[in-house]
Amino acid sequence: MSTNDKQIMDVANGLAEQVMEELKEAASGGRKRRYARFVLAALSSIPWVGGFLSATAGLDAEMQQERFNELHLLWLEEHKEKIQELGKTLSRILNRLEQFDEEIKGRIESPQYLDLVKKGFRSWDQADTHEKRRLLTRLLTNAGATKLCPDDLVRLFIDWIDHYHESHFLVIKEIYKSPGITRGQIWDNIHGQETREDAAEADLFKLLIRDLSTGGVIRQRRQTDAAGRFMTKPVRKKSKGRSRVMKSAFDYVEPYELTELGTQFVHYTMEEVVPRIR
Repeated sequence: MSTNDKQIMDVANGLAEQVMEELKEAASGGRKRRYARFVLAALSSIPWVGGFLSATAGLDAEMQQERFNELHLLWLEEHKEKIQELGKTLSRILNRLEQFDEEIKGRIESPQYLDLVKKGFRSWDQADTHEKRRLLTRLLTNAGATKLCPDDLVRLFIDWIDHYHESHFLVIKEIYKSPGITRGQIWDNIHGQETREDAAEADLFKLLIRDLSTGGVIRQRRQTDAAGRFMTKPVRKKSKGRSRVMKSAFDYVEPYELTELGTQFVHYTMEEVVPRIR
């Protein structure tokens, strides 16, 4: 056995033992016991966790039989980083939930919340960026510590994180920071330089706005009456000198805002926990 192989084997075995210790701690008595179902729900939703633990458990036998090859090492090395990040994510959520009182115990042990945990960690495992994993981590934390919106909406927010790209989230953040901001101002804040209307960058920007608008995340700002009904825009008289160019992708006139769904999405994924359950 080479020195490198021995080092990787030691690391893998150490990680497996660490995970098992965390599971034992979660299932033990005291305050940590209430998190056992949470941890098991999270781990059971990620298929490769069981394979990783089985692989590390059989390392010694495979090494002795000289059946341990380079592919094993590569697979373990890749999943070593994943298991480390998974452990940090679980610890981050549990440490945050630990700051709240016993009022959240019923919530985090409920089948409804555990279903959200399973769905959320399936998406966490498949997320292609760290930003998406951060959004999912905060969403699951907030959904455990508060109940400001129905669980069906939390499922929808998980689907949004799956579906949208980080570029979409940049647009959402700009509109959240400055309600009534225009498309031109959004572009300026994100990119800071002009581009042609027929450029690929302009096409992508229009696609982002269209995705978020049709998805119910953002909308053009509209006036409402006392009952919250949207008012129609006054009809403008057509000018005699009609413009021959289309409306700009970087328009500085029409203001945009988050929908109510979009606002709740931001509260659940981009803000700190509201310390109570409703």
